[in-house]
Parts: sequence; structure tokens; C-alpha cells
Amino acid sequence: MFNFGNFLTLSTFGESHGIAFGGIINNFPAGLEIDFEAVQYQLDRRKPGQSAIVTQRKESDTVKFHSGIFEGKTTGTPIGFLIENENQKSKDYDHISTAYRPSHADFTYDQKFGIRDYRGGGKSSARETVNWVVAGSLAKQLLPKKVEITAYVSSVGDIFCEKPYQELDFSKIDSNNVRCPDSATAEKMISKIKEIKKEGNTIGGTITCVIKNLPAGIGEPVFGKLQAELAKAMLSINAAKGFEYGSGFCGATMTGKDHNDLFNENFTTQTNLSGGVQGGISNGMDVYFRVAFKPVATILRPQKSVDKDGNSIIVEGKGRHDPCVLPRAVPIVESLASFVLADLFLINRMRRI
Repeated sequence: MFNFGNFLTLSTFGESHGIAFGGIINNFPAGLEIDFEAVQYQLDRRKPGQSAIVTQRKESDTVKFHSGIFEGKTTGTPIGFLIENENQKSKDYDHISTAYRPSHADFTYDQKFGIRDYRGGGKSSARETVNWVVAGSLAKQLLPKKVEITAYVSSVGDIFCEKPYQELDFSKIDSNNVRCPDSATAEKMISKIKEIKKEGNTIGGTITCVIKNLPAGIGEPVFGKLQAELAKAMLSINAAKGFEYGSGFCGATMTGKDHNDLFNENFTTQTNLSGGVQGGISNGMDVYFRVAFKPVATILRPQKSVDKDGNSIIVEGKGRHDPCVLPRAVPIVESLASFVLADLFLINRMRRI
């Protein structure tokens, strides 16, 4: 099922080496004037070929809207969009037409569908996320302008940005290729990624996202909890391996006395170990979370594997691949967070008369 969202929904289509990617957004309210440059800006942050530490596939990733927008404003009807693929090199994948690459979706797709598009992974390719960035960039424009959604790379391998997000200058996120706002840490991260790339290997890390000025009351009390919806979205990203918000797993080592966020008289809290969410509903404090990403599964080194008949084989990645997903995943995290919030905002409008 390729659908995302509860009331505001996204359905997508396309494969990595097909003609195009695209999607349909349903229940987008009418009358919103669209900032098309803001949408393309996020697509440009996600697209391949940006620097030496990402895949060198060249795609303009220019989005074209085919419905739901008239004279620059949404009409209330489904929004249809398309992003053409321009730089496929399908021959790079001929050698794995019957092979199962380690830690890829090759085997599982075969088991589920009985057929798979092996060119670039087909639908399992991270290129699918181009759809999510379009949808999220549109959805962000539904949110109150004061709501700020910012993601950044907080670790690469064992290199961590040690400063808490409150001490970082978010305007510096795009000042370097790895998208870490701490310049000294960013240099170390970039050097590490280049080192790993030369070895034909890949590396993982984490992305932190901070949502500021989110009003209290967003999120549903049971199955549509704010943190649960964010987690579902983030864990849908290719290579995502973990999600934590607020104190996260560190909170499991604390006592209630140390962990409780005590109220101030203006209903803010003295600490924010809750991560801006209580009972599945935003409390007005910053919402912050972290997403862990594994190393990219395609490595340019020989590995033992099997083919679809169970024969032992050796596979080796070819072509153009990211040595680290993190720099290009930053706008994906921001876009999915935006879509989740816009969906919950629309649902919230129906909660009180």
C-alpha cells in the first residue's frame, strides 16, 4: 500500500529507472496560494549530484503540477504532480537481475510480489522520497508561519555534534555539504565520509529534527499520537533504523523525580524531557526527535550472497550510490514532519466547535 496520511493523504507511483515519479495529494484545502519556489528549493536540497559526498546521478528533479492548482492557488481537488527521471543507467544493474544483494529489498520484494524491478531497486529505491518532499513542501504551507521545522545531521558514524540544539545556529546548516550546523564537527564528518567512500564502503549516522512554536493540542489521544505519527513517517524512510523523541532511550535510565517536566506559571515547563509531547498531544514546548540511519546497503566491494535459485554467488555494487544518506535525508525528514503536522492540524479543526 503506497498511501501516507490520515485525512490529508498522499498516494505515489514510479520506480527508480522508470519514466517518472509522481503522486496525488487528496483533501488539500482550497484557496492556498502556493509558493512554488519553496517546493523546488527542498527538492534541490534532496536531489543527487550536489557534492562529492553523495551519489553523482544527475537529476534536475523539477516538479510539474498537473491538477489541483489553478492560477497559483489550490482548488480543493486532488493535486497531481510529476517528476521525470532523466539520468538512468539501467545497465549498471544487469549483473543483479537474479541476484539478492545483502540487506536490500531484493529477496523480500520477490517473496511478496513474485517479480521485481531490479534496476536501481525499483519502488524500493530511495528515489521514491522525491514524492515525499513535494508533498511535504506543499503541506508545510498549510501550517501557521510561526511553526519552524528544522533538521540537521547530528552524527556520522562515531562523530557526534556534541552541542545541544539550543546552542546551534540553524542558519549554518546548508553552509557545508554534510548539513551539520557546527562547522568544526561538519569538517570531521565530511572527511570521514570521503574516507569511507574511497574504501568502496558506506556509513550511517543520525538526523535530529526540531519543531518550534507548535501550538499545544496537536495530536490524537490514542492511535494518532503525535510522536507515533512522526515515528511512522520517519521509519518509512529508506535506511531508517530507529526513532526517539525527547529523552528517548536515555529516559529509561532515569527516575520519575529527575524526568518529570515541572510546570511554570505560564504553562511552559522547566525542562523538556517529554520532547514537547504528553499524552500523544503537543504541549507547546519544542518537539524534538532523532532518527538513526544505517549505512547504505550498496557497497562497491565484493560480498557473498545467493541468487534466486539459492546458488552461492559474489555480488559487487556498480554505478552511482550515496556513501552516506544523511545529507540528502535532511529535507526528507523535514518534509515528512511537515506532512504529519499538516494532517494533524486539519484533523484538529474538527475536534472543537
